[in-house]
Amino acid sequence: MKIGHTPISGLIVVETEFHSDHRGAFSRLYCQNALQEIVGARQILQINQSCTQAVGAVRGLHFQQSPCAEMKLIRCLKGKVWDVAVDLRSDSPTFLSWHAEELSRSNMKMMVVPEGFAHGFQVLEEDSELLYLHTAYYTPSSEGGIQPMDPALSIDWPLSIQDLSDRDHHHPLLTSYFTGLVV
Repeated sequence: MKIGHTPISGLIVVETEFHSDHRGAFSRLYCQNALQEIVGARQILQINQSCTQAVGAVRGLHFQQSPCAEMKLIRCLKGKVWDVAVDLRSDSPTFLSWHAEELSRSNMKMMVVPEGFAHGFQVLEEDSELLYLHTAYYTPSSEGGIQPMDPALSIDWPLSIQDLSDRDHHHPLLTSYFTGLVV
């Protein structure tokens, strides 16, 4: 596993090797030893999978607030997505900055989104599947979201948004009253 840093402190991209032969393929999806410097003492407490059919569909931008803030490790198992993380940490020099990576089955990249970030993605190939490893349990009372087309963020989605849930569409826009998350 090769750890790569992004322009936003704490936001990591991990590249893994994909081994294939006449029988098929093999790849390591997670290794506590190899990721110790990133994950630290955190434990993976929940694993989720999503499948999104429509090209152009967007899921997100979601986050959990303290005391249920979570690190997410996201990997694309099938298809291709444009994965986005937004820095919501109130004390961060990159507050409200975003970074995106293309995640796909073929490139085997994993985005590691730390506590204090919102996360979302846009589907670039139909029937794309993501695997999420979480360091906290889903807690509805700590959940938050930001509208993915918020002009304050100016996220440059690669495709026009074709499908967005009612819940994600109705997340609030950021205002001057939003001072960020404390983690």
